Amino acid sequence: MYRNPGGRSPVEECIERLSKPDQARFAEIADGIERLGLGCPRVAFRQLDGKLWEIKFGTATGGFRVAYVIIERERMIWLHVFRKTSQKTPQNDLKLARRRMQEVIGT
Repeated sequence: MYRNPGGRSPVEECIERLSKPDQARFAEIADGIERLGLGCPRVAFRQLDGKLWEIKFGTATGGFRVAYVIIERERMIWLHVFRKTSQKTPQNDLKLARRRMQEVIGT
């Protein structure tokens, strides 16, 4: 997961603020992706922009999206988590994910 220059992980902090069932769903998704890769069931993967992708899935309280980037062939870095409220990714969330991606990949 993404860590800012100070060592904090806003993604982990966001997930920790969710309900216990939602936290469990995030853990299930992370485990499923680690074991099955892009074949993880009940999860959609979509390219947002260049190297920036998103994971879409539902929980008991609604849909979530996780913006991520793949580095070093098989290392997935979760950059940003947000609730899915529309079909289109909100520009503020997209800008934040892009900025974090630049920090991670250094381009």
